Amino acid sequence: MKVNQISIFLENKSGRLSDVARILGENNINIRALSLADTTDFGILRLIVNDTEKADRLLKENGFTVGKTEVVAVEVEDRPGGLARILEILNKDDINVEYMYAFVERSRNNAVIIFRFDDKCTDRAIKLLNKSGIIVLEGKKIYNL
Repeated sequence: MKVNQISIFLENKSGRLSDVARILGENNINIRALSLADTTDFGILRLIVNDTEKADRLLKENGFTVGKTEVVAVEVEDRPGGLARILEILNKDDINVEYMYAFVERSRNNAVIIFRFDDKCTDRAIKLLNKSGIIVLEGKKIYNL
Protein backbone atom coordinates (compact mmCIF):
# COMPACT_ATOMS: atom_id res chain seq x y z
CA MET A 1 0.00 0.00 0.00
CA LYS A 2 3.01 2.26 -0.27
CA VAL A 3 3.75 4.47 -3.25
CA ASN A 4 7.20 5.10 -4.69
CA GLN A 5 8.20 8.75 -4.92
CA ILE A 6 11.37 10.28 -6.33
CA SER A 7 12.96 13.42 -4.92
CA ILE A 8 15.18 15.51 -7.15
CA PHE A 9 17.54 18.08 -5.66
CA LEU A 10 17.60 21.12 -7.94
CA GLU A 11 19.86 24.13 -7.97
CA ASN A 12 17.68 27.18 -7.56
CA LYS A 13 18.37 28.59 -11.02
CA SER A 14 16.46 29.12 -14.20
CA GLY A 15 15.94 26.08 -16.41
CA ARG A 16 16.56 23.25 -13.94
CA LEU A 17 12.88 22.46 -13.44
CA SER A 18 12.33 22.70 -17.18
CA ASP A 19 15.17 20.22 -17.75
CA VAL A 20 13.51 17.65 -15.50
CA ALA A 21 10.14 18.06 -17.23
CA ARG A 22 11.77 17.81 -20.67
CA ILE A 23 13.74 14.65 -19.83
CA LEU A 24 10.66 12.94 -18.44
CA GLY A 25 8.42 14.06 -21.30
CA GLU A 26 10.86 13.00 -24.01
CA ASN A 27 10.97 9.55 -22.44
CA ASN A 28 7.20 9.11 -22.10
CA ILE A 29 7.22 9.35 -18.31
CA ASN A 30 4.01 10.86 -16.99
CA ILE A 31 4.00 12.94 -13.81
CA ARG A 32 1.07 11.88 -11.63
CA ALA A 33 1.71 14.22 -8.67
CA LEU A 34 4.34 16.74 -7.66
CA SER A 35 5.48 19.04 -4.92
CA LEU A 36 8.24 21.64 -5.05
CA ALA A 37 9.83 23.16 -1.97
CA ASP A 38 12.67 25.62 -2.21
CA THR A 39 15.27 27.52 -0.27
CA THR A 40 17.57 30.26 -1.47
CA ASP A 41 20.09 27.83 -2.94
CA PHE A 42 18.21 24.68 -3.90
CA GLY A 43 14.81 23.06 -4.24
CA ILE A 44 13.43 19.60 -3.68
CA LEU A 45 11.09 18.39 -6.38
CA ARG A 46 9.05 15.41 -5.23
CA LEU A 47 7.38 13.42 -7.99
CA ILE A 48 5.17 10.42 -8.39
CA VAL A 49 5.49 9.16 -11.94
CA ASN A 50 4.19 6.21 -13.93
CA ASP A 51 7.68 4.60 -14.16
CA THR A 52 9.79 5.36 -11.09
CA GLU A 53 12.77 3.19 -12.01
CA LYS A 54 13.11 4.63 -15.52
CA ALA A 55 12.74 8.21 -14.25
CA ASP A 56 15.34 7.62 -11.53
CA ARG A 57 17.84 6.19 -14.03
CA LEU A 58 17.32 8.88 -16.68
CA LEU A 59 17.57 11.77 -14.25
CA LYS A 60 20.76 10.36 -12.70
CA GLU A 61 22.23 9.85 -16.19
CA ASN A 62 21.56 13.56 -16.81
CA GLY A 63 23.41 14.68 -13.69
CA PHE A 64 20.57 15.10 -11.21
CA THR A 65 20.76 13.94 -7.61
CA VAL A 66 17.76 11.69 -7.08
CA GLY A 67 16.46 9.83 -4.04
CA LYS A 68 13.60 7.37 -3.67
CA THR A 69 11.11 7.37 -0.81
CA GLU A 70 8.00 5.42 0.08
CA VAL A 71 4.92 7.52 0.75
CA VAL A 72 1.26 6.76 1.42
CA ALA A 73 -1.61 7.87 -0.85
CA VAL A 74 -4.98 8.38 0.79
CA GLU A 75 -8.28 9.10 -0.91
CA VAL A 76 -10.46 11.70 0.79
CA GLU A 77 -13.71 13.39 -0.13
CA ASP A 78 -12.96 16.74 -1.72
CA ARG A 79 -15.00 18.79 0.76
CA PRO A 80 -14.36 21.00 3.78
CA GLY A 81 -13.17 18.93 6.73
CA GLY A 82 -11.92 15.95 4.70
CA LEU A 83 -8.29 16.56 5.55
CA ALA A 84 -9.07 17.48 9.17
CA ARG A 85 -10.71 14.07 9.72
CA ILE A 86 -7.60 12.22 8.53
CA LEU A 87 -5.24 14.38 10.56
CA GLU A 88 -7.34 13.89 13.70
CA ILE A 89 -7.16 10.10 13.27
CA LEU A 90 -3.38 10.27 12.92
CA ASN A 91 -2.98 12.71 15.80
CA LYS A 92 -4.95 10.54 18.22
CA ASP A 93 -2.41 7.77 17.64
CA ASP A 94 0.56 10.18 17.84
CA ILE A 95 1.61 9.68 14.23
CA ASN A 96 3.73 12.53 12.89
CA VAL A 97 3.36 13.79 9.31
CA GLU A 98 6.74 14.85 7.90
CA TYR A 99 5.17 16.41 4.81
CA MET A 100 2.21 16.04 2.49
CA TYR A 101 0.76 17.29 -0.77
CA ALA A 102 -2.47 16.67 -2.64
CA PHE A 103 -4.19 16.57 -6.01
CA VAL A 104 -7.77 16.10 -7.22
CA GLU A 105 -8.74 13.10 -9.33
CA ARG A 106 -10.05 14.02 -12.76
CA SER A 107 -13.24 12.01 -12.94
CA ARG A 108 -14.23 11.74 -9.28
CA ASN A 109 -15.18 13.99 -6.41
CA ASN A 110 -12.21 12.93 -4.33
CA ALA A 111 -8.78 14.29 -3.60
CA VAL A 112 -5.67 12.20 -3.13
CA ILE A 113 -3.32 13.22 -0.35
CA ILE A 114 0.26 12.00 -0.38
CA PHE A 115 1.70 11.58 3.13
CA ARG A 116 5.25 11.04 4.26
CA PHE A 117 5.46 9.72 7.81
CA ASP A 118 8.41 8.95 10.05
CA ASP A 119 9.82 5.63 8.80
CA LYS A 120 8.87 3.84 11.99
CA CYS A 121 5.25 5.06 11.73
CA THR A 122 4.37 4.31 8.10
CA ASP A 123 3.02 0.78 8.54
CA ARG A 124 1.19 1.79 11.72
CA ALA A 125 -0.38 4.76 9.89
CA ILE A 126 -1.58 2.53 7.03
CA LYS A 127 -3.19 0.06 9.46
CA LEU A 128 -4.85 2.86 11.44
CA LEU A 129 -6.21 4.61 8.34
CA ASN A 130 -7.59 1.34 6.94
CA LYS A 131 -9.17 0.48 10.29
CA SER A 132 -10.79 3.94 10.35
CA GLY A 133 -12.41 3.43 6.95
CA ILE A 134 -9.99 5.70 5.06
CA ILE A 135 -9.10 4.45 1.58
CA VAL A 136 -5.34 3.91 1.23
CA LEU A 137 -4.48 3.58 -2.44
CA GLU A 138 -2.04 1.11 -3.98
CA GLY A 139 0.87 2.47 -5.97
CA LYS A 140 -0.32 0.97 -9.24
CA LYS A 141 -3.57 2.96 -9.00
CA ILE A 142 -1.69 6.23 -8.52
CA TYR A 143 0.80 5.48 -11.31
CA ASN A 144 -2.08 4.83 -13.72
CA LEU A 145 -4.37 7.78 -12.88
